[in-house]
Amino acid sequence: MVDGAWWPYSHDATAELPGLIAAVDRLLGRVTLRVGVHQDAWERIPRSIPARGRHIRVGWFRYADSRMITLVFAAAEPVVLLIIPPGAATGPAEATLKLTAQDTTGLTPDDIVTLAHLPHDPVFRATAASPASWADEGGRVTGQEAPVPVRRPPAPV
Repeated sequence: MVDGAWWPYSHDATAELPGLIAAVDRLLGRVTLRVGVHQDAWERIPRSIPARGRHIRVGWFRYADSRMITLVFAAAEPVVLLIIPPGAATGPAEATLKLTAQDTTGLTPDDIVTLAHLPHDPVFRATAASPASWADEGGRVTGQEAPVPVRRPPAPV
């Protein structure tokens, strides 16, 4: 099941994960304990991320869907986000964000990607650097008190 979507600016996990963790913690009022990513989908994956006086462990996996990221909390269900490739066109990326902000019960990641016309590239390792900034780009979190915004700020000029 997909709880939302995330549209990072780059494939650099070291640059992207701190912003995602901070935004999810703040918006959901939770404390992220662990993050799970697909090893081949990211560059520079750290073992841990410093966040508000603690270190969040990052797990690297090869058996999981490379388009997904999982955030694990204390005493709460994990949040699973569909990752929109950083180079995705704005139209399909925004369609994916809107779709995942709705009820996605019964939809697989492939269904969501198809409905939003997002490329089906399962491993999207980047070769070129992108801006390393990031802001509240999540999706809806099923069963949580507050939805995660589904906006991507404009790229720096």
